[in-house]
Amino acid sequence: MSEAWPEGVGRHVLARTDSTNAEALRLAPSLSAPAWIMAREQFAGRGRRGRDWAMPAGNFAGTLVLRSPGGVAAAQLSFVAALALYDALADACGPAARMAIKWPNDVLLNGGKVAGILLESAGSGQGMGAVAVGIGVNLAAAPGSGQVEPGAVTPVSVLAETGHAVAPEDFLDLLAPAFARWLAQMQTYGFAPIRHAWLARAARLGEPILARTGATERRGIFEGIDDSGALILRTPAGPQMIPAADVFFGG
Repeated sequence: MSEAWPEGVGRHVLARTDSTNAEALRLAPSLSAPAWIMAREQFAGRGRRGRDWAMPAGNFAGTLVLRSPGGVAAAQLSFVAALALYDALADACGPAARMAIKWPNDVLLNGGKVAGILLESAGSGQGMGAVAVGIGVNLAAAPGSGQVEPGAVTPVSVLAETGHAVAPEDFLDLLAPAFARWLAQMQTYGFAPIRHAWLARAARLGEPILARTGATERRGIFEGIDDSGALILRTPAGPQMIPAADVFFGG
C-alpha cells in the first residue's frame, strides 16, 4: 500500500516529453515548491555521462525537481534517491524479490539492473540552484543486452522478474512518499543515517570490483562509502577514495 502523497509536493504527469530531467529544469524557475514530473513517453532520455536511456512503453520515467535541496549536498541526494527507489521497488515487487543498490546510482533486482538515477543541476540564469533528480525504472520491459556497455550489469524488468505489472503512475505514488521520508531524515539528522542505511543495502560490499574513471581502471575490495558518498576501494597501495566512477563486478 502506498503512503499519502507528500504535502506541498507538486505532481505533473505528461503524455510525452523529450526528457523528464530537461522538462523539470525548464519548469524550475516557475515552481515555488518541489514537484515530480512524470512522462508516459520519453523520447530523448539520458543516463550518466550522456548515455542514452531507452524507455520502452510501460516503463517509468520521472524527475523530482528541487529549487533548493535544503542544505543537502547535491551529490548526496543520489543516496536519498537510491533508498527511496529501493523502498518503492520493494513495495512493487513483493518480499520474494532480491534487491540491492549498486554504487553510485543503480538499483538491482535479482542481480540485474532494474533502475537508474541521474542528478542534474540548472546552469546559469533563472533556474540557478535547481536540482533535478531523474529516475528511470524498467517496470514493463528491459533494453537488450546489446544496448549496454560491455561488462555492465544485465538489464532486467519488474514484470519479467516478478510477474507483477505495475503502472508508472502507481509507481510514482510509491516513490514520492518514500523520497520525502528519506529526504526529511537527511535534512534532520544529516548524511550519517543515510550512509548507514545505504550500506545495509549495498551490492558487493566487501567483494572485488573494478572502478573505471575515463581511461583509468582501479581494482580492489569495495569497503564502503565515506562521509561524502565517495567509494572506498581497498587496493594493494592502500585505500582509495573515488568520488565518481563506473563500477563493474567481478574485478
